Amino acid sequence: MNTQPVTVFGAGSWGTALAISLAEQGHPVLLWSRRPEHTAKMEDERANHDYLDDAPFPKALRVTSDFEEATAHATFWVIGVPSQAVRLLAERLAPFATAEHIVVSLAKGIENTTLLTTSRVLTDVLTAVPKGNIGVLYGPSHAEEVALHKPTTVVAAAFDIATARHIQDAFMSPSLRVYVNDDLLGVEIGGSVKNILAIAAGMSDGIGFGDNAKAAIVTRGLAEIRRLGLAMGAKPSTFAGLAGIGDLVVTCMSGLSRNRYVGEQVGKGRSLDDILDEMNMVAEGVRTTASVHALALKLGIELPITEAVYTILFEGKGPRAAVAELMSRSAKHEDWLPDDLQA
Repeated sequence: MNTQPVTVFGAGSWGTALAISLAEQGHPVLLWSRRPEHTAKMEDERANHDYLDDAPFPKALRVTSDFEEATAHATFWVIGVPSQAVRLLAERLAPFATAEHIVVSLAKGIENTTLLTTSRVLTDVLTAVPKGNIGVLYGPSHAEEVALHKPTTVVAAAFDIATARHIQDAFMSPSLRVYVNDDLLGVEIGGSVKNILAIAAGMSDGIGFGDNAKAAIVTRGLAEIRRLGLAMGAKPSTFAGLAGIGDLVVTCMSGLSRNRYVGEQVGKGRSLDDILDEMNMVAEGVRTTASVHALALKLGIELPITEAVYTILFEGKGPRAAVAELMSRSAKHEDWLPDDLQA
């Protein structure tokens, strides 16, 4: 593996976990936080206790809140801010971007105003960076486990497969295995929509439904991911991979999932505003629900679980009433498999 300087923009849990992992592999890493007080605390403690416990910083990891220092440190930029903040960060980065830069998005979501995935937002704003140099790193990966070196597999995808392989090489470690995929759109759709379904799974838990209901959410949710992905031009096989079923399962099932937590609390009767106000981290699925709801209307496709989550979060419908409507829909044929596998 060739070591190279890396700047990680965004010192939340996932950005920090990957900054630590990269530094442990010998990359000189600069982790940028927008809050000077947060940077000072991390410098003093040599850790990011606001987001991760038991994850000390390696010597190769430095922190800063100086934006120009962060941009000048490397031509390999990792975008670790929430999806709805990617455009704002990209606009700040644009004056410093060149044709030599490689930009990797970690954010899983779809922009509310444009309905674009984060890679499309980056290409829209960072016009000096060749389209082929922009990619993502997605997959079933809780930051807390990556920081503790628990075995994890993710997928790198980019407009240019050579860039995906470059991302793969940079992030590979003894405990973080990276695969490549040339279906960038499919990877982003799978990794973003699964957060909506994790909210649905959490609601099921909060109401007190059982494993049967959660299995239905996972499997029928996968059908919705595939339906949306195919309508947008993605490959069916992508949704059987790490950014599809892999990320869907871990996010719907794990107690570490912040999206599942939001859904669980809503299922218990708490208001969405109260839940979000108390959280230290962003639950991407909430705002992605609004984006995917709009995409479904635009594309003329049916996403029943997503629609139910939308009506609960944004229209005040009770979770039990939404479930009753889902269960009383007209009978359907199970046709979630790729078209070329249909009998």
